[in-house]
Amino acid sequence: MLYDTMLVLALVVVAFALIYIPVALLFHVANLRMHPIYRDFMTTWILFVAIGFHVWFWTHGGQTLGMRAWRLKLVSENGWEVSLNQAITRYMVALLSWMALGLGFLWVWIDPQKRAWHDIASRTRLVLVDR
Repeated sequence: MLYDTMLVLALVVVAFALIYIPVALLFHVANLRMHPIYRDFMTTWILFVAIGFHVWFWTHGGQTLGMRAWRLKLVSENGWEVSLNQAITRYMVALLSWMALGLGFLWVWIDPQKRAWHDIASRTRLVLVDR
């Protein structure tokens, strides 16, 4: 998760700059807090980019770049590729897991199949990929 967090942060900075710089130059908006429409758009854009990173990689090969480094792959319970609905469900429930102070992630110690809340909710699992 740490690897992917660093990648997402870099991607968010670039995504922010791609929108903010033209808006600031063309519309003379220096402070987004003073303009609720721009602020709300930027918030939505940044969330789209951050969520989109994970959803894209999970639905296109089952591995984010950080997961590749650790040889982990996300698959459906039946071993097939993850659907868009499963990826979005997994992301949203993972957020709930964090909001519950990480309890959803620690659930792997309790679940006999070693699944976290987001794996259970999205009907997915992580598998170790051979070298």
